[in-house]
Amino acid sequence: MDIRELNKAIRISKDGIEVTDEKAVALLMDDLIYEAVFSDDERKKGLLLLVKEIAKACGSVPASIQGLYEEMGRTYPGFTVPAMNIRGLTYDVCRTIFRKALQMNAGAFIFEIARSEIGYTKQRPLEYAAVVLAAAVREGYKGPVFIQGDHFQLVRKNYLAEAAPEVNYVKGLVKEAIEAEFYNIDIDTSTIVDLEKQTLTEQQRPNFERAAEFTALIREIQPEGVDVSVGGEIGEIGGKNSTVDELRAYLGGFNETFTTGKGLSKLSVQTGTSHGGVVLPDGSLAKVKIDFETLRRISDAARKEYGLSGAVQHGASTLPDDAFNMFPETGTSEVHLATGFQNIIFDSAHLPSDFRDEIYDYLRKECAKERKEGQTEEQFIYSTRKKGFGATKKQWWDLSPDVRTKIMAELEQKFELLFSKLRVGNTVDIVNRTVKPVAVRKPVPEAILKEL
Repeated sequence: MDIRELNKAIRISKDGIEVTDEKAVALLMDDLIYEAVFSDDERKKGLLLLVKEIAKACGSVPASIQGLYEEMGRTYPGFTVPAMNIRGLTYDVCRTIFRKALQMNAGAFIFEIARSEIGYTKQRPLEYAAVVLAAAVREGYKGPVFIQGDHFQLVRKNYLAEAAPEVNYVKGLVKEAIEAEFYNIDIDTSTIVDLEKQTLTEQQRPNFERAAEFTALIREIQPEGVDVSVGGEIGEIGGKNSTVDELRAYLGGFNETFTTGKGLSKLSVQTGTSHGGVVLPDGSLAKVKIDFETLRRISDAARKEYGLSGAVQHGASTLPDDAFNMFPETGTSEVHLATGFQNIIFDSAHLPSDFRDEIYDYLRKECAKERKEGQTEEQFIYSTRKKGFGATKKQWWDLSPDVRTKIMAELEQKFELLFSKLRVGNTVDIVNRTVKPVAVRKPVPEAILKEL
């Protein structure tokens, strides 16, 4: 697009971007965000910043969920916040989520992306945040928009080989994310728990000491007026179930180590799930049983003893639909959802079969080293197809409007079910009461402003 078309809808002032015609801006957003995502280097960065400033001027403001989670720590409000990892067709999927949120008067929901996903989906934090906010503008959504860094994780083998470079990498990612206005960060140092130690405190010590170190960095660099919501983790997904005693060892150690500013707002635990689900040889998913009683006990302890919002459940999107109502019933504060959305997209009858075949052929070639001994073809494709989003990102965005609309209709049914089961409909009032977003101005490069 010629971004001069924005001239009639926005105004540049000494205070930044002002929007004079929100409807016109919304209609221009499809082309603007497309050009921003697929421009090169500095122009891309400038356009992404422009999109974000327009969004803030329209009332779609990146925010920390800290205030809501502090309220949860005092009195559990009876709903579980969905944190959704969007790996592909991100603009369309986010539009669908905002549209459903507006229909259901939902305000408590999070968009997130993990350290690993940033790489294989080719979505750096600035791009991800801008695409989410562009979708909010397109759908006319106003209010706090929660964008989260998920599993900002120390990779165990890297850390054990040489700790400093791995720690510095995560610190760099934290800085990049907060600069991009991710005001919610989940720190995952559970990977370095030392089970060879005799006591739970000593086992958890590497975990809580590094988590405290990262939290101190976050408090140091967060913008004025923003308390970034920080999550910790005690049980790596796929391992043994977490316990209340592990929670006490971790949080007790964290609170002794970190004494400056607000600490953690939530705690991720292991209760029986696996990221992506467990795939059987025929490609179907094994049934997973979550230990909901563990979730209940840990959420109660986190809330009553430490003032946290509660426990966070990862790896839940492939659970049976009838399981999701259990999260609010057990006081779970947040649930992370990813692979289920990916499955709907890849398995949709509306996705052109030749495009799907092209992606699968790419995976067979580029991910061959990831094929595990004894894996069937179905298991291999299922476990690697998430890596088919980044390499073909433009082709996904270029799918015909008809195809994308039909796939989004399938996803919309899933979002409606999740929002209903997790009871986040009609949460706008409590979000607006507890969360006061701060619009942090980010200067748009002069080269982009001259084009307007």
